[in-house]
Amino acid sequence: MATSSDNFNGATIAAFESRRAPDAERMIQRLGGRAFVSPSMREVALDDDRAAIDFANLLLTGQVDIAVFLTGVGTRRLVEVVTKHVDRQRFLDALADATTVLRGPKPLAVFRELGLTPNASAPEPNTWRELLAVFDEQYPPANLTVAVQEYGVPNVSLIAGLEARGANVLSVPVYRWALPEDTGPLEANVRRIAEGEIDAVVFTSAQQVVHMLQSAAQVGVEEPLRRQLSQNLIASVGPTTTEMLRSQGLPVDFEPSHPKLGHLITELAAQSGELLARKRSIRERIDVAQPSGDNEQAAWHDSPFLRACRREPVPYTPLWLMRQAGRYMAEYRAVRSQHSFLELCRRPDLCSEIMCTAVEKLGVDAAIIFSDLLPILEPMGLDLEFVAGDGPQINNPVREAGDVDRVLELENIDALGFVYETVAATRRDLPEHIPLIGFAGAPFTLASYTIEGGSSRSFLHTKTLMHREPAAWNELMQRLSRSIIRYLNAQIAAGAQAVQIFDSWVGCLSVGDYAAHVLPHVKQIAAGLHPGVPLIHFGTGNPALLPLMAEVGDVIGVDWRIGLADAWEAVGHDKAVQGNLDPAVLLGDLAAIRAQAKAVLDQAAGRPGHVFNLGHGVLQQTPVDHACALVDMVHEMSAR
Repeated sequence: MATSSDNFNGATIAAFESRRAPDAERMIQRLGGRAFVSPSMREVALDDDRAAIDFANLLLTGQVDIAVFLTGVGTRRLVEVVTKHVDRQRFLDALADATTVLRGPKPLAVFRELGLTPNASAPEPNTWRELLAVFDEQYPPANLTVAVQEYGVPNVSLIAGLEARGANVLSVPVYRWALPEDTGPLEANVRRIAEGEIDAVVFTSAQQVVHMLQSAAQVGVEEPLRRQLSQNLIASVGPTTTEMLRSQGLPVDFEPSHPKLGHLITELAAQSGELLARKRSIRERIDVAQPSGDNEQAAWHDSPFLRACRREPVPYTPLWLMRQAGRYMAEYRAVRSQHSFLELCRRPDLCSEIMCTAVEKLGVDAAIIFSDLLPILEPMGLDLEFVAGDGPQINNPVREAGDVDRVLELENIDALGFVYETVAATRRDLPEHIPLIGFAGAPFTLASYTIEGGSSRSFLHTKTLMHREPAAWNELMQRLSRSIIRYLNAQIAAGAQAVQIFDSWVGCLSVGDYAAHVLPHVKQIAAGLHPGVPLIHFGTGNPALLPLMAEVGDVIGVDWRIGLADAWEAVGHDKAVQGNLDPAVLLGDLAAIRAQAKAVLDQAAGRPGHVFNLGHGVLQQTPVDHACALVDMVHEMSAR
């Protein structure tokens, strides 16, 4: 019998499973949940089987090089349709002679029933990505005809991926999706969600999402349904379903370790209590919280860091380091060895532990949340992956004007709840007098990742879209900017005392392009943030942009490519300045570090408004004791 720690504890669960509806209901009830399971879809035979028959004829005449089978139902249906017109054994023999690639265990089971052995089967989680990996590793499809058995709707991503690899793709539809014949249970479940009677919603197919929203629209409850879904715990069986949910602007809170119904229900039951409590806590905290940046009673209000941000006199120059919790620290490496980077970013307890450890060890005057620039892109419809040795990659980059339509604006903050919880946890765990900085990528840097798909030297694709399709560029930057405003305001509400926007790649632009295509959007972000909270505006690579960048933000971050005195002249003395020691200096000996730090302080000349920092993040090779020594040196040499 399930214990209270691994069951639903009376939570109300709505599920849209069709073929295995009785199994889903039994599992939910056995694990202590109140189950409302409503079939949401059925496969319907096509009126015209011509595509399947054409495929069979091409296969029999040797004109199909590779056949891809995506579903068990579709594989069985295809054989049934074809063998009404073609000798069954002859067709099966032709399949046996062809190269066949299966999406996963369901078409494999049908192949075994038919006495066929496929050439390859995609590993879990059995998505189009794994299928394309099979092609890349075993069957390069360039100049080959690849037939794809569709499941209800075309798999656009798979087809595009094959065509990009040079394949001639033949789509073979064999059935279509339809609503169930009796839509009463589906409509009842939709109403339960809209009326707030459901705790968690379970999806085992992407099409279930489409039919749920279609049904909600038909009964007139789509708006309240969407509103309630932002409060519910949403569980997806796997990546394909998750993509559909996110494409509809819906958050995804849980995916199982394996994309199977049993794993989905049992693992969700074990974690539902914690996940529900966390989601509701975050939502309540953000809904009721007031920005704390100008709270004069707080211990951190008169900290040297915030006083410097306000250009007030300080007892010494405050200092914090970009990437101050990172790979140069053994404590970080120990935690990182147990988790992927994205997994780590989704663990607020570990993110807080890492940052608080770094603050204590270094003795810095401010903390910045441990996160990354790019997780905001996932709920916006971008397929983000951190690849060992290559860094972040976007697997579905935006390249054409029409692609911008699939970049979803971040309408609600729920999908990024782990970031806001990281803010709250870090604020709670830090000493009260240490301010906490939240952050986001600037719209140009996020747009560049979105378009390039990863790092770049030339930014060819980014600049091509910016100059060739200015309307599409503007729309992309607007969606990013409005999303960044919501993202940063939520961090402020969760407990950040200041925020920084990182424009890590903006140095590739000319002054004219920055003024025309970037600056208006950064101004929009600044205007949309909660007042009273300092905004640090940091960009790298082109000091000529500083006078324009200074139009946005209370503190202007400066990299090491310009002297601090010259930088301050460029931005104007009515702004605070942050920076700007070359991170590589910390690789030298202590005497060199002291001399270089003194040079930066001398250029600041004791003027109010200087926050000492590196001109970029701490390098991985940096000795920890050198970073600690820098903090002590700056505090000592700048004491008033």
